[in-house]
Amino acid sequence: MTNTIRIIKTEDGSQSLYNEGLNETYHSTHGALTESQYVFIQQGLDVLVDRGETNISILEIGFGTGLNAILVQEYAQRNPALMVDFDTLEPFPLSPDLIAELEYDELIDGLSREGFEQLHACAWETSISPLDNFTFTKYKCTLAEFDTESKFDLVFYDAFAPSKQPEMWEKALLSKVCSLLNDSGVFVTYCARGQLKRDLADLGLTVETLPGPPGKKEMVRAIGPSI
Repeated sequence: MTNTIRIIKTEDGSQSLYNEGLNETYHSTHGALTESQYVFIQQGLDVLVDRGETNISILEIGFGTGLNAILVQEYAQRNPALMVDFDTLEPFPLSPDLIAELEYDELIDGLSREGFEQLHACAWETSISPLDNFTFTKYKCTLAEFDTESKFDLVFYDAFAPSKQPEMWEKALLSKVCSLLNDSGVFVTYCARGQLKRDLADLGLTVETLPGPPGKKEMVRAIGPSI
């Protein structure tokens, strides 16, 4: 992806990126940090913790700025009894110059600059443990290319919008994601497109349409079957 990417500031004071070629931002302009905390932490990770799970494996589709990953790391830091394994895919990593300009460490309590940069600088396909209860692995590949025998309790589906990256929302790829979910696994995304909800339901998930973060009417959470 050779499109020009530049940093923007969103309404809650946190930064995001704008991809000029796609005419698309990486997060909501109403608040990057607010959106990530609401969609992926409150409506995703909190669900598993609230039902008593203490060992949680997460697959993120779209590492991007690393915002979701560092929020999960900070969550693990605040909850030492929780064990989190976080895998993330990113076929088009950001340049070191852009990463150096991001200032999430100034907005997220408990996050150090070194901790943020470590997630971006670590080797691909090599697990690291920034915390005793948080293991992180990133893969430089697309979802279609991703090959794993692992199963996941939670999927953060954070691809670009269907209007910008339609291939990421095709039923074949959604089927692959669903096959990677553990029993009663949770799929969360900011997207609430009708076709997405129909496809997830056809794939056997129980689909919930939830109120969206600021600036967005709705979002989707889907729960896999229990066996």
